Amino acid sequence: MRPLEVPVRPDAPTARRWVLEELADPAYSREESLLDRFLAWVAEQLEGLQGVGLPPAGALAVVVGVAVVVVLLALWIAGPVRGGLTTRRRARAVLAADDRRSADDLRAAADAAAAAGDWPTAVAERFRAVVRSLEERGVLDERPGRTAHEAAGLAARRLPGAADVLARGGDRFDDVVYGHRSATPDDDRLMRDLDDAVRAARAGGAAA
Repeated sequence: MRPLEVPVRPDAPTARRWVLEELADPAYSREESLLDRFLAWVAEQLEGLQGVGLPPAGALAVVVGVAVVVVLLALWIAGPVRGGLTTRRRARAVLAADDRRSADDLRAAADAAAAAGDWPTAVAERFRAVVRSLEERGVLDERPGRTAHEAAGLAARRLPGAADVLARGGDRFDDVVYGHRSATPDDDRLMRDLDDAVRAARAGGAAA
């Protein structure tokens, strides 16, 4: 007996049935609501293409091709978007909008935390004191929501002699406050050195 051959050009109902059977596989059913919407979209596209006289096999190929392009495009866009969102979550503000403490207040808080062995708080408050001090001196304008890297980068333009220690301080602040990295007495010493270097630096270069 001659084996049955798969028709090369199925009619519209057969093409729709093939697509539905393929997409009904459990591998596609992780999100039922999405699957239902996608199946309905495929059926609509097949019917529309049949209406313009496109052969069933050609209609199926066009729909599958469009679906593949859409999926690939969505994956390509999702990567950068996720990366951008992650970066924004990690790069948070140094000073909250309602934090009106002076640089001396923040230094006192850092000293108290260091005396208690609370190194993460000491690191955070010392860097905040540095940024507040730069605002009080007019090196930086007062801008709630500025991130550690923004503050360090802008300050470095006015205080080029302290650029390296500013960059290291900004990195350490983000690591400890938003990266949940443990802090040590060495980190506290780095922030103290940063505070001293910034207070001793003389302004020069482009305006912040």
